[in-house]
Amino acid sequence: MVTAAQTDFWGWVPHPEVWALIAGLVGLYVWAARTIGPKVVPAGTPAVTRAQWRWFGLGIGLLWLAADWPVHDIGERYLYLVHMQQHLVLTLVVPPVMLLATPEWLARLVVGEGRVDRWVHRLARPVPACLVFSALTLLTHAQFVVNNASENGVFHYGVHTALVISALVFWIPVCGPFPELRISAPAQMLYLFVASIVPTVPGAWLTFAEGAVYRVYDIPARLWGISVTTDQQVAGLEMKLIAGSYLWVLIGLIFFRWATDQEAGPGKVAAPTEVLTYDEVERAFDQHPVPHP
Repeated sequence: MVTAAQTDFWGWVPHPEVWALIAGLVGLYVWAARTIGPKVVPAGTPAVTRAQWRWFGLGIGLLWLAADWPVHDIGERYLYLVHMQQHLVLTLVVPPVMLLATPEWLARLVVGEGRVDRWVHRLARPVPACLVFSALTLLTHAQFVVNNASENGVFHYGVHTALVISALVFWIPVCGPFPELRISAPAQMLYLFVASIVPTVPGAWLTFAEGAVYRVYDIPARLWGISVTTDQQVAGLEMKLIAGSYLWVLIGLIFFRWATDQEAGPGKVAAPTEVLTYDEVERAFDQHPVPHP
């Protein structure tokens, strides 16, 4: 039996796969911004704005922090509450930040014009995006997933990859680089409100569960003296309170920005192209006739 005294909680563990991922993302982003971007944007327009460069730097820093030592190793081996923090960063923070760092021309270059583009435009809609993301969020808290992910490195990275991809799709309607897929501010608030309900389910389950929920964390070596029960209870509170509060803060920011825009809007006359004409109404009825019983 391994005791806490025999465990090196802070022993450095190299993760070359993480370094390769970070280096690849940085290299591709810089290369695209300096080589391809100037050829596809109008003359005099920066391929990547300063704000996008800053978002990219922040996203890379957060990704590296969440995926590398010591967060990855402590969260995988010793404390589920650190594992929960890792997942929250990888799903709720890194994806929107990286989307804000991505100019439209680069996003369209990445998805192309074929099958990937069709799937992105099919899934990055409020209903399918929220359903897929919520389902994976719930699934990744199942006991068999957590236990196997902690013992199988390939499966672990597969779970993380699926989570991040689903999170990217989830955030596209809110802050994605595709204008046609972004929903209105009121719809964004409703969308994030619905999403904020999902973390309360596994959060409440972990908070009130008795005994060790995940056997891989039920070990005698306890970092900082945190018991296995306290560990999973804190993880549940993080899922319920931190994730929910974070989404509610975003809802508040979207509301105040929308309210400010609405306050500045009264008195303005809509452009002629924004006026709904009779021909457009008639054409819409022709395309979608009233069903007969």
